[in-house]
Amino acid sequence: MDLLSLRCFQAVARHEHISRAAVELRVAQPSVSRTIARLEAELGVRLFDRNGRQVRLNQYGAAFLRRVDRALGELDDARRELADAAGLDHGTIALASETLLSLTGLLAEYRRRHPGVRVRLFQSTAEAMGRQLRAREVDFCLASQPLTGSSLDSVELLREEVLLAVPLGHPLAGRESVGVRELAGEPFIATRPGHWQRALLDRLFAAEGLAPTIGCEGDEPGAAPVLISAGLGIGLLPAMSRGAVSRAPVALLRLDAPHCDRTLSLVRRDDIYLSEAARHFQSLAIERKGRPPAEP
Repeated sequence: MDLLSLRCFQAVARHEHISRAAVELRVAQPSVSRTIARLEAELGVRLFDRNGRQVRLNQYGAAFLRRVDRALGELDDARRELADAAGLDHGTIALASETLLSLTGLLAEYRRRHPGVRVRLFQSTAEAMGRQLRAREVDFCLASQPLTGSSLDSVELLREEVLLAVPLGHPLAGRESVGVRELAGEPFIATRPGHWQRALLDRLFAAEGLAPTIGCEGDEPGAAPVLISAGLGIGLLPAMSRGAVSRAPVALLRLDAPHCDRTLSLVRRDDIYLSEAARHFQSLAIERKGRPPAEP
């Protein structure tokens, strides 16, 4: 049993799919299958229930995965700790966010202060961010929704109002505020389920016993002002997006609804070693608390 075999098992367990694990590991599918078969033979039990390339972690595999995650996590922490102790000037941090626009100003300042650190970015839903934290794929998540799970530490960075954006020629364009019930039947430019904008939209309508009419849905919130400006619908925009309005003019109204806001939090696991590069990023994020992350 070697480290490569354990990391191969970990990848297959995470994806529960041989092909996807092979892509992540950058090896051929037959090599992954042989590695898992050798590991199972060495342990004397099957770790997966199989159906072609699709595999399901069974009770033995789940028990083994808990130990493997712990062992490989300790080794990864040791590697980062030794690199810090050796005084290396370079490091790596990995970050996930629902929209990468939320990171621009924060990262620009971080790169100015620490130009030698390599930064890896992931655009992820809240569900995906939870998986990435559990798998130690990222150091931090910039989350607009609560992330649940044990050993997660969260620091609120920003709370901002969420506004309603409508085309300039829309009947509501001259209003200062509007109630949710008045928006029944209006086509919304929305993100797909899993993103914070969609979760907030669904919650606001559910509180009134209604469901929103979705005219367009996608994965990039930054496109919403342009689509709204083109008259394709209305949508929710966080206050920090006011700058985008100058490029795609829309009218902004307040929504007469409780808790129509977004909370932006920095989330990490508190049971793993935090590298020097990651500690500097955390300190900077907290130093900028209350400022829009996109602001330089």
